Amino acid sequence: MISLTDIELRRGTKVLLTEAELVIHPGQHIGIIGANGCGKSSLFKLLLGQVAPDAGNLFIPRDWRIAHMAQELATSENSAVDFVLDGDVELRRAEAAIEKALLDEDNNRLANEYEKMDTMGGFDAHYRAEQLLHGLGFHQSEIDRPVSSFSGGWRIRLNLAQALMSPSDLMMLDEPTNHLDLDATLWLEQWLKQYPGTLLIISHDRDFIDNVVERIVHVENQKINSYKGNYSTFERVRGERLALQQASFEKQQKRRQEVEGFIARFRAKASKAKQAQSRVKELQRMEDVAPAHVDSPFYFKFPEPKKAHSALVNISRGDLGYANKKILSHVNFDLHPGTRIGLLGPNGAGKSTLINSLTGDLDLLSGERVYGENIKVGYFAQHQLEVLDMQASAVLHLQRITPKATDQEIRNFLGGFDFHNDKALDPIKDFSGGEKARLALAIIVWQKPNLLLLDEPTNHLDLEMRHALTMALQGYEGALVVISHDRHLLRNTVDEFYLVAEGTVTEFDGDLKDYQNWLKNYVRDPGASEPAVVAAPAEEKAPVANKAPAANKVPVASQAPADKKLARQQSAEDRKKLAPLNKQMKALDAKIAKGQKQLQAIEEQLADGTIYEESQADVLKNCLAEQVNVKNAMTNLEEEWLETQELIESMN
Repeated sequence: MISLTDIELRRGTKVLLTEAELVIHPGQHIGIIGANGCGKSSLFKLLLGQVAPDAGNLFIPRDWRIAHMAQELATSENSAVDFVLDGDVELRRAEAAIEKALLDEDNNRLANEYEKMDTMGGFDAHYRAEQLLHGLGFHQSEIDRPVSSFSGGWRIRLNLAQALMSPSDLMMLDEPTNHLDLDATLWLEQWLKQYPGTLLIISHDRDFIDNVVERIVHVENQKINSYKGNYSTFERVRGERLALQQASFEKQQKRRQEVEGFIARFRAKASKAKQAQSRVKELQRMEDVAPAHVDSPFYFKFPEPKKAHSALVNISRGDLGYANKKILSHVNFDLHPGTRIGLLGPNGAGKSTLINSLTGDLDLLSGERVYGENIKVGYFAQHQLEVLDMQASAVLHLQRITPKATDQEIRNFLGGFDFHNDKALDPIKDFSGGEKARLALAIIVWQKPNLLLLDEPTNHLDLEMRHALTMALQGYEGALVVISHDRHLLRNTVDEFYLVAEGTVTEFDGDLKDYQNWLKNYVRDPGASEPAVVAAPAEEKAPVANKAPAANKVPVASQAPADKKLARQQSAEDRKKLAPLNKQMKALDAKIAKGQKQLQAIEEQLADGTIYEESQADVLKNCLAEQVNVKNAMTNLEEEWLETQELIESMN
């Protein structure tokens, strides 16, 4: 058992914890959450013995073996697999003892050391290390490469693999999913579920925490508050508490209305019945927990983008790749205003290649790419944090884009990203990774894109900022393409999924659970890979965000007149068949909208405190009965809407 009693912890003059109490029982899986800078990582350092408490007592059993994920980038010249094996210190000692016994030609000692090696399972250690590497996305051809040849994100994965390799009673992982893609995150989630020891995880991935932990420790206001259950339970309990605070009420109602508005917009534009059902349920759950985030320092919206009346980007018969290495073949991909797509696919299959081909940063190997007239691209990827001007302030970054904007306009806007006072004016060279990511996102939002391409946008973002980004994307009116390991973000911001795998891009008929099942049966081609592990050559690195497509890169589409005539005839036939169903959908949309107005009026009536007076008992009874009737009617309408939508899709 681990116990913290009356702990006080400082970092310089800043007090992180005061009179903090915590008891951790053996075998518990615990998620550590809290705002950036609240002291989560310092708590880990305290448990590791790297810092001492300024007051209070800490107890950890002396015989506990502790494994933790290093945050520093490894610079070893050893191979990846040897680096992972170094995580098992006892194994390395046994190997050294065997080697010495061989050199000394001491057969008795050699026999004893072999027996120790067998007892600790050391003879299959190399195989286990390889399995860890494969699970985290490394290919068989890469496991013997030196650690120093990998890029920064992949070295962090090696640190994680080394921690998992280490036999332990207590494992501490700080943001283990930050540099993982979705398939590696799913693999790690399953691995940790089976971990028998005590597990402490700092993470901002809510689905990941939900599926791995049984208890939440929230660091807030210099205290440690413990909650039974996973993150969703914590969010609900905390939301109920905050909802009781009158000062939070107005902001809570504003968030609730935004979620309701998005649900209404989503129902009118859903393209997948199965995904519609899961997402409406998810959004309704979000409405219930919205109060848990009323004190978030982040709040922003995407301004209405410039209207586009045709396809924003079209790739037809495209072969995509790098330096004549083809990764994706015969790609046909259209992005229209309002399209909302999540890209799924195994690591290295070509998701980032597709994004870079859409931005124009990669020339097509063959095929055609056509941009719409009014396209304005907002592009976020991790490498763009590196091209920010470290000597400029957040304010100056936006002033350079819009010189005519007033200081107050810029300061007000940056406040929604929690850049206030000196933080908005100081050079960003000392910003944390999370602060740089927030600034990069702020720059994109400021430019009002009508096509948003996001490649792992939540890396380095805390839970509150991820929530704010999800809310903002729900209200975004442009086209959206997202690559993310954050399943909560994907479920709540996209309408359809495309699968990038085996050299192709195809529409994925299913949701994230279906994709997880697909991954279980997927056998990866060891020869297929994007150049993601090693840093790309300078000429292949994507330039600054929001780069407009170069004029000489926009080809002119061509199509034979006969083909166009045939396409028009077929389109006319399709419209004729679908006309009755489309008419029915419009009628259902109108009924749903009417029902929502009725429900809103009823809830406004119920919010009036006078209705609960004794003299109004009959009015209250009738009002509650009407609320039940309207909700039942809405449920029936929604089911009919989904059935009709599914029928329309089956005819397409």
